[in-house]
Amino acid sequence: MKELFLGTGIAHTILLFAIVIGSGLLLGKVKVKGVSIGSTWILFLGILLSHFGFRADPVALAFMKDFGLILFVFSIGLQVGPGFFQSFRKGGVTMNLLAAGMILLAVMVTLAVHWITGESLTTMVGVMSGAVTNTPGLGAGQQTLVDAMAANGDSHAMAAEASATLASAYAVAYPVGVLGVIFLIILMKSIFKIDLNHEKAELEQAEKPVDSARRMHCEVENPAVFGKRLAEVMTDMSDKFLVSRLMRNGVISIPGPDTVLEKGDKLLIVTSQPHVDTVRIIFGEEVPMHLDDWIRQDEHIVSRRLSITRSSLTGKHLRDLNIRNSYGVSVTRIMRAGVELVARPNLILQMGDDIQVVGSQEGIDHVAHLVGNKPERLSRPNLVPIFFGIALGVIFGSIPIRFPGIPQPVRLGLAGGPLIIAILLGHFGPKWRITTFTTLSANMMIREIGISFFLAAVGLGAGEGFVSAVVNGGYWWILYGALITLIPVFVTGLIARLAFRFNFYQICGLLSGGTTDPAALAFAQGAYGTDYTSINYATVYPMTMFLRVLAAQLLVLFAIA
Repeated sequence: MKELFLGTGIAHTILLFAIVIGSGLLLGKVKVKGVSIGSTWILFLGILLSHFGFRADPVALAFMKDFGLILFVFSIGLQVGPGFFQSFRKGGVTMNLLAAGMILLAVMVTLAVHWITGESLTTMVGVMSGAVTNTPGLGAGQQTLVDAMAANGDSHAMAAEASATLASAYAVAYPVGVLGVIFLIILMKSIFKIDLNHEKAELEQAEKPVDSARRMHCEVENPAVFGKRLAEVMTDMSDKFLVSRLMRNGVISIPGPDTVLEKGDKLLIVTSQPHVDTVRIIFGEEVPMHLDDWIRQDEHIVSRRLSITRSSLTGKHLRDLNIRNSYGVSVTRIMRAGVELVARPNLILQMGDDIQVVGSQEGIDHVAHLVGNKPERLSRPNLVPIFFGIALGVIFGSIPIRFPGIPQPVRLGLAGGPLIIAILLGHFGPKWRITTFTTLSANMMIREIGISFFLAAVGLGAGEGFVSAVVNGGYWWILYGALITLIPVFVTGLIARLAFRFNFYQICGLLSGGTTDPAALAFAQGAYGTDYTSINYATVYPMTMFLRVLAAQLLVLFAIA
């Protein structure tokens, strides 16, 4: 039992992680004036226990830190993947330019502190990496330093000592980096008097897809369509609107391609906002009806929502199912991730979609069998694409990218690689017929476990030499790290809000992604109750990771030149 509580073995490490994570999450529920730092408590409890002599197995510690970060960023990538490229087009270039400006400011502050105080620039690279919570930057800086010193004829012991100093500076500055970004997010909320409900409503309106479903109730008034078959009227228009139901003399029916339109017919049409005027021109103006008017008189027609639970349908176009011609049933809308989409024939389906169908009970039963309609299947985790995706991400993140004049290649690392692969899977998976569907609860479970492992490992790893480094002059590193964190982040946040009118949630994602700070992202999501920040975090994270690693290597080379 002594080895279990006071040793350094695997069982002791697991126990230590469980205590740190459980206690940290419990403390994260405590709020002061409505604000909590959430899971960041895990980091500080890890530092505290490590300081008082509780040590984790170093191999297990390294594994938990890297694997936890991979799980965290991969779950984010899967979630934001479907809307990533759309969000990038809506402002991703501006956001990445702001993130690049933040990195440049951090480098300038680092150089300024070095020139003013005389602190070793290699040590300042460690401070900078900690101040922006960028572990890959630290690793790249250490490797470049060791290789460059070896090339200059310095002993291995000297190189190891310089590398250790870099790591100590990183460990001292890291908590400042975590807390600094969180502090500035809270400060900006106060400075700009942010109304979270208003900001969220603004984003919901802006993010609403242009093809989200809109119902129209029209009366056939255009003489040009009197006596024409619906198929003739809808030539080249099938991807713009769908005639769901027709009312003639008080009798409701589901129109088919051969239905002949007559003057005075009332139509229930599903379309999207850009095509509203087109529908009015073709058929006639909207009439004052409500959906209930159709439901009350629609006795022989059934409307149901069915779930697509057959993985074989992922990647198929809606037209491929031939539902209307085969079963006499109309698909009026598609529900995906809480958003209603127009049931266009060329819409690509994916597992987890809900389809709204209208028709006879017998026809709908056939369609239900066709699509699966077994929601319980969706609750089973689909782990194959997750682990194959992680494998591809690790390989991709390990590919060396060489630049002329830089002795060490740049890599995206164990965070950047899996994030990019997850985004690509989330976006292109259905088109490649890869089922990437995971329930929201499963995604959140993976994410929370990942960030908890990561924070606990960082805290337990940093606590051993934290106090001694601070006491022996490292307290200046805290000040330097605070300057490197606060100045660039605050300036970038002000520019984003005042010059570019960024939404508060966009700023949260920009600042946490621009500092590669998963703890700040977790705080923003937990404290302000939204996942909008994840999209913007993922938008800037890959390029930020690349530039942070490159900046650390260039500063080391500049220091020993």
